[in-house]
Amino acid sequence: MSAEIASINGVLSDVSAAYIPATDDGLLRGDGVFEVARLYSGVPFALEEHYVRLAASAANLRLPYDEAALKSEVTAVLSEYGSRDGCLRIVITRGGIRLLLTEPLPARGLAVSLASVTYQPSVVLDGVKSLSYAANMLAGRLAVEKGADEALLITPEGMVLEAPTSTFFWVTNSEVFTPPLADRILESITRRHILTITGATEKSIHLPDLLGKIQAVSAVDGHELPVNGPMTVDLAGRLSDLVGSALGGS
Repeated sequence: MSAEIASINGVLSDVSAAYIPATDDGLLRGDGVFEVARLYSGVPFALEEHYVRLAASAANLRLPYDEAALKSEVTAVLSEYGSRDGCLRIVITRGGIRLLLTEPLPARGLAVSLASVTYQPSVVLDGVKSLSYAANMLAGRLAVEKGADEALLITPEGMVLEAPTSTFFWVTNSEVFTPPLADRILESITRRHILTITGATEKSIHLPDLLGKIQAVSAVDGHELPVNGPMTVDLAGRLSDLVGSALGGS
């Protein structure tokens, strides 16, 4: 078995050998749902919360799947994967495929630069973590074309939402804020835990009001910002403690 593992409906294989039918609407139309759980020494963080969100997304898409079989397959994949850091991707397609993939951690520096990209959320997909991710992926590419590391999604009216694959927080006068779910952002599981440990306030904000108030982001649209401020360092430490406690110190 290679370093990265795939499982399709319970059949373990090398990732390169995994495949789904070309007629699957998960491939043809992005009709499906997914979750990605962080693995710490092979142990997934907040896995039950990922299962709950996956079930909610699938229900919203009217997408049935065998939850018991999925959980059994996750156990088998994690047992085979061993005690390494990484990610577990869970995919459910309209064609009835339960696809599990282990992945290496994405390469990230201490801070990222952002470029704003205009984005309009789809009302019918509110709260759904679907495979229809082309817009998010394109936003990231557009940001890179502007010389940034990642996109910051902004509504046509200029309201800040989130990054394509990340939740967005900012700090003002030592208070932590994040856009509310009512602004039609995804309810990130990490976001939920950060809200708990910081008491952060949900608040809408427009891009012109944001500049100069961010930590842990090095720039927005070329506007340079301080990196690794005290709130960021403190938050990172508290989140690390939370993860360690949740995983039983493993």
